[in-house]
Amino acid sequence: MTDPMLSIRNLDVSFQLGERRIDAVRDVSFDIAPGETLALVGESGSGKSVTALSVLRLLPYPSASHPKGQILFKDTDLLTAGDKMLRTVRGNEISMIYQEPMSSLNPLHTIERQVSEVLSVHQGLGRSAARKRVLELLDAVGIPEPQTRLASFPHQLSGGQRQRVMIAMALACEPALLIADEPTTALDVTVQAQILDLLKSVQRRMGMAMLFITHDLGIVRRMADKVCVMQNGEIVERADTETLFAQPQHAYTKHLLSSELSGMEPGVAMIGKPVMAVSDLKVWFPVKRGLFKRTVGHIKAVDGVDLIVRRGETLGVVGESGSGKTTLGLAMLRLISSEGRIVFLGDDIAGKKSRAMRDYRADMQVVFQDPYGSLSPRMSVGDIIAEGLAVHFPHIKARERDEKVKAVLTEVGLEPEMRHRYPHEFSGGQRQRVAIARALILEPKFIVLDEPTSALDMSVQAQIVKLLRDLQAQHGLTYVFISHNLKVVRAIANAIIVMQDGKIVERAETETLFAAPEHPYTRTLLAAALDVAIQ
Repeated sequence: MTDPMLSIRNLDVSFQLGERRIDAVRDVSFDIAPGETLALVGESGSGKSVTALSVLRLLPYPSASHPKGQILFKDTDLLTAGDKMLRTVRGNEISMIYQEPMSSLNPLHTIERQVSEVLSVHQGLGRSAARKRVLELLDAVGIPEPQTRLASFPHQLSGGQRQRVMIAMALACEPALLIADEPTTALDVTVQAQILDLLKSVQRRMGMAMLFITHDLGIVRRMADKVCVMQNGEIVERADTETLFAQPQHAYTKHLLSSELSGMEPGVAMIGKPVMAVSDLKVWFPVKRGLFKRTVGHIKAVDGVDLIVRRGETLGVVGESGSGKTTLGLAMLRLISSEGRIVFLGDDIAGKKSRAMRDYRADMQVVFQDPYGSLSPRMSVGDIIAEGLAVHFPHIKARERDEKVKAVLTEVGLEPEMRHRYPHEFSGGQRQRVAIARALILEPKFIVLDEPTSALDMSVQAQIVKLLRDLQAQHGLTYVFISHNLKVVRAIANAIIVMQDGKIVERAETETLFAAPEHPYTRTLLAAALDVAIQ
C-alpha cells in the first residue's frame, strides 16, 4: 500500500471565547494517499473547514488550539513545525482554495499581481515568465479573454470569475496536496463541470492528493475515492464513495442523502401590479488602455434589458458567470450606475440622486452572494441585523428592535442567543442566513437574492427556499432570484429569464422552460446541470 501523503491522527480543535471553550473538532483521524481524493461531508458548522484550516495552521491563534492530535505531511508534524517550514509548505506543497473568494483576494491588487505573486515567491519567475504562466492558468480555469482581465481588480469580476482566479492561484505551483473548501460553490453548472474535470486532470498528471470539502453530494460521487461524514465536530461514518452511497450506515448520512429539492414545486403566485420594471437597461464598463487611459471599448455587462416583475412573483435569473445576472440586480436597486428606465412601485427612480433614493431603500433589499464580505467584522450579528431598523425606523425602541432581531434569527434557523456573536464565529452557511435575516427584518416589498443558497448545504437549501416561499405568501413579497443552481431556481421561481453576454436570450414560465427550452444556450445549461447531477 502507498504511504499516506497526509495523515491526521486524533485531532482536537478548541476555541476559547472569553471564559467559554468550544470543542469544534473532536478525535478526527483520516489518511490521504498520493493521487487520492477524500471528501469531508457534513452540514454547516460540522467542523469540515476547521479541520481543513488546521492542516496549514490558518486558524485564529491563540484563541484556537489543538489540545491533542497530529497532522503529518510527508512525515512532518505540521502542528509542531516552525514558521520557516510552514512558509515552505504553504502555497507551494499544500495549496488551498477558499470558500469565499472576495474575502480571500486583495481588493487593492490586480488579478495579474495576485496570481503572479505566488509564482515569483515560490518559483522565482520573472515578470515576463510569470505573465505567460498567469495567462495559461486563467485560460485553464475558464476565464474568457484572460489578457483583458490581467489589469482587473476583484470587484470587477463576477463571483464565479473570482472563484476561478482563486483556483488558478492554488494550482499555480502544482502542489502535492490541494485542500478544496467548497471550490465550486460560486460556479455555474457548465463551469463547475469544467473545473472538476480540470482538478481531476491535474491530479492524474501530478499524482496530487486532494482534501475536498463540499455539501454537494453529486460532486462527492463524481470526485471522491473516500468519504468521511462529519456531524458536530466528529466523523460519524467513513467509507469508500460507492459503498457510502449504496449502503449508508449512520442515520445522519441517510439524512444527508435524502435531502433533495427536486420534489418541491413552486407555489402558485398571487400576481399583482408591477413592482419593478426596466426598459432598455444598459450597464457598460469602459475598457481603458495606454498611458492616458483612453477608452478603447466597453464590457457590456447588461445590454438593453427589458423586464417586468409583479407583486408576489419570483423571477429567476440564470446564466453563466459574467452573463450579467448580478449586475442586472444591482442596477435595478440603483446600487451601480446604468442607462435606461427603472420604475419601482410606479416611480421612475433611474435619475434620482442618492438622498432621494433613501425613501425607497427600506422597500428594496438585497442578499449578496458573499456573506462574509458583506457583513461587517466589527459588528455583532445582532447589530448587523438591527442596523436597517435603526436607520429607517429610528422611533423603534432598543428593546423592540432586539425582539425583532431574535424573531428573524429564529425564522432563518439560527438561535436568538447567536446575536451576540461576530461573523467570523459562524460557518459559511450560517453567515448566509444572517445576511438573509438582515434583509427580511425590514419587511421589504422587493428583494434581489443573489445566490442566497450557494453557501448552504442541501438540507438547509430546502429550508431556506421554504422560508422564502412562506414569507412571500404571508407578506406578498416580490423576489428576483439570481442563481446558477437550476434545482433551486426551479423550486422557487414562477418565471425565468436566461442571460448570456448581457442580454436576455430566453424567458418563460418555469415548467415551460424546463420542459421545452427553445434557445440553444438554455439547452446547454440544462444539459450541464443534468450531467453534473448524475455523474
